[in-house]
Amino acid sequence: MSDNESVRRAAVEPARGTSGTNGMNDADDMNAVGDEELMSIGAFGRRVGLAPSALRFYDDCGVLRPAAVDEFTGYRRYSPRQEPRAVLVRRLRAAGLPLTDALVVLDGAEPAARAVLEEHARRAARTAAAARDAVVGILRDLPGAVPGGGARAVVGGAEFAGALRQVAPAVAAGAARAELPVLGRILLELDGSELRVVATDRYRMAIRTLRPLPGSTEPYGPEGGGDTAGAPVRLTLDGGRAKEVAAWALRLPEVVVSREAGVCGGDRCLPLRQDPAGEFPDYRAVLGALAPVRHRIIADRGALRAALADRGAAGPVVLRAAGERLLLTDGSGTAPGPGGCAVPAVHTGPPVAVAFDPEVLLPAVDAGVGPDVLLEVSAADGPVVVRSADQGDFTTLVMPVGLPASEDGR
Repeated sequence: MSDNESVRRAAVEPARGTSGTNGMNDADDMNAVGDEELMSIGAFGRRVGLAPSALRFYDDCGVLRPAAVDEFTGYRRYSPRQEPRAVLVRRLRAAGLPLTDALVVLDGAEPAARAVLEEHARRAARTAAAARDAVVGILRDLPGAVPGGGARAVVGGAEFAGALRQVAPAVAAGAARAELPVLGRILLELDGSELRVVATDRYRMAIRTLRPLPGSTEPYGPEGGGDTAGAPVRLTLDGGRAKEVAAWALRLPEVVVSREAGVCGGDRCLPLRQDPAGEFPDYRAVLGALAPVRHRIIADRGALRAALADRGAAGPVVLRAAGERLLLTDGSGTAPGPGGCAVPAVHTGPPVAVAFDPEVLLPAVDAGVGPDVLLEVSAADGPVVVRSADQGDFTTLVMPVGLPASEDGR
């Protein structure tokens, strides 16, 4: 048995019906049962850092039973052997664990205890991040506050690398980049408590939102180095270097993104180009112009990816959603494989059919995380939002193509 397991199981069973001396009261510090010295509730509470009221509560809940209870007075007595369990109870409650989870840690198997603690840590981190962001927003809105958010932010190296890899497929190449070179770059936008990583080739737009480490952002604006009060800091990275930079950042515990130095980590800094004039397309305007969503389709990401990959580049693929499946057909209105190709899906809204270039849609599906992908459709000819069904920090907008004549109006 491990040391941790020993601590978790250090409580003794209550001695039911054990009687002390008649007239015993909580003011008595010690009393003996057999060969063991027992402590009053007050003395035990002082040793383990728990108030008597808390000890009574934990007794009532079955979390920490006393070693003995006087059958005449009802006074509780505790054993020194219960101190490790009592201290662990105090630490668990100070960490905010519900009693049901605390009992798993105290009495469950070690793997279950570890799983409960790890999940609680993740939940606490999310709560703390939300609270921090709320406070930052309130401070930013106070009279006299410096507008905007940060000209410097620190993010995890692996997280930054992942963001670059997710948006890189949307970077323009070839003729599109030659026509509008800025589309060959990736936007890094520092705005308040977020760092947004954006790429677009006009047929799709990928947006990943990162939350800087607590306390790592610095103000911009008149006092923080921003070009325009209240405007986010906009920096761009050559999209052709995304793979190289991601591989470098992946090996670092954290990277610093700043207006002055670019992206820094370890003993290396990569300069970034500033974009104060808004040369990079305004992704906010694109998001703000999206029509209300009429159809939501949640599909198995792996199955949809495989179906699109099998389709290849042989013309558009039509996604038709109805009921509990997503049917993929080719331009002639027939399924692109023997017996058809249907992907398990959950669909809300009326039946809908949308056509895509597989080479544009596939990278958007491939870049997601998790087992499911969510498609939000406003209209068959409007941008379709593609993102993970349960994670909203990465979003891709994909432009559909015209429905083939055999599908139009069906």
